[in-house]
Amino acid sequence: MLISAAGNEVRGFTLLELMVVVAIVAMASVAVTLSLRDSGQAQLDTEAQRLAALLESGRAQSRTLGVPVVWRPTATGFVFEGASALPSHWQNTDPTTDIAASVTRPLLLGPEPLISPQRVRLWMRAQPGRVLWVATDGVRPFAVQADGGASAAPPTGALP
Repeated sequence: MLISAAGNEVRGFTLLELMVVVAIVAMASVAVTLSLRDSGQAQLDTEAQRLAALLESGRAQSRTLGVPVVWRPTATGFVFEGASALPSHWQNTDPTTDIAASVTRPLLLGPEPLISPQRVRLWMRAQPGRVLWVATDGVRPFAVQADGGASAAPPTGALP
């Protein structure tokens, strides 16, 4: 036991107190790391999820009404032909995180319950190295997939 000059007993930190402090520092580090996520990356993820949901909405509308619905990208967004009340633009408003999409042919979303396998390539014009795919095998719903080894550069013939 250590005695101070004043005659009081000197104590160190207990193991439990040290563990609590380390846990608090670790949680704060995780929170800072997550908050520093690239906003462009988050925007691309959000737009890909939104597009998957919109394509499923167009597919459902096509089956319900019995009319073909076609989706294709445009220079400023995208268009659903044959569908009503579906948006025709990306949600982002920041030109530095402009989203681009390309397809080999316009997507036919119905009216048949089974459609051919289809996919859309999404990337950010400012950062073309990260690519996401929104794809379906024709039976399952559209889902977001990572690049999967495809070329990082935008495809030939892609919209500007």
